[in-house]
Amino acid sequence: MNADTNLTRHQGEGYVYTSHGKPRYLIYALVAARRIRVFDPDRPIALICSEDHLNLLKSWNLSEMFQHLQPLDEKYQSITGFKHHTDQFMPFERNLYLDTDMLLLRDPGNLWHQLRPFSYTVTGQESADVFFGGPKHFGIVFDAVTHKRKKTTRNFNLTHLYRAQTGIMYASDPKTTKEVNQLAREFYQRQPETHFISRQNEKGRVFDSCEWSLAMAMTHMKLHMIPWFNGYESPQLDFISGLTQYDERFENVTCKYFCNPFIHSLRGIKTHKLRSFYFGLFNIFPRAQDHMWVTPYFLHFGWKHEKHHLNRYASQEWDAIRKEYSISELNMPPFS
Repeated sequence: MNADTNLTRHQGEGYVYTSHGKPRYLIYALVAARRIRVFDPDRPIALICSEDHLNLLKSWNLSEMFQHLQPLDEKYQSITGFKHHTDQFMPFERNLYLDTDMLLLRDPGNLWHQLRPFSYTVTGQESADVFFGGPKHFGIVFDAVTHKRKKTTRNFNLTHLYRAQTGIMYASDPKTTKEVNQLAREFYQRQPETHFISRQNEKGRVFDSCEWSLAMAMTHMKLHMIPWFNGYESPQLDFISGLTQYDERFENVTCKYFCNPFIHSLRGIKTHKLRSFYFGLFNIFPRAQDHMWVTPYFLHFGWKHEKHHLNRYASQEWDAIRKEYSISELNMPPFS
């Protein structure tokens, strides 16, 4: 399916999703695309997916929800497999790659304008903390005390290390994109020379992360990284229970954004009481209580313990799609 006829109005700008695995992940992509259309009726949306997802989409007669469809070979059906090879998947002149566990909250026109000057970028921070690529338990204390992060910067002659959040990626120049991906793959193969550990060591994780290797590649190439936390213009913010004001349809959403980066970094503590304890403990810090309520462009359900909120919404949207397109329930997998 060719999207060329849809590109003139926004000069080749388009969204790119990918899906493979359980049918649930295709449904995520459908729900995310449907949400895009609430705020952006014109820019084309591409889906690059496994052959079985492509067949499912066609059997449901839902192909029209995407303006570009492309099969995804099995060797690319993983996080690193796809995000380390985005130069091979550039259906538009300017490509905005999005994870399917994010919901668009407002008109993305200004975000596209911010991205336009760059040949390749992702959202992130200019300096990664010790948690980036480290253990997600008390072992992180040992990493911090022994300065394991220095192992990476020393071995690769880096003066700093980006922290990438690849839920949003942007690419407009095939040459630069290919160079980033090639370098990221090389760094990934040299993981023992870094302090990074595999995400597959974490419970429930099937695929390894692409983020630290892409962050190293962008650091090495001196490419600009779009600020992940950028006040009222934040491209994406996490859904965190207790720190997010929202309605059932996620039509009116604001996230509590702490102006002190350290205080904001405490948002991911799973237990509300423990998180509140630390907020109170560090209340002596300058700007500790300074905050704003931000509606980011995308609300990201990246934390595993918050996924059930997205699943509830996606299940409702999936039912609405089935009714709208009169899809028979025969052989139709439920959202689960």
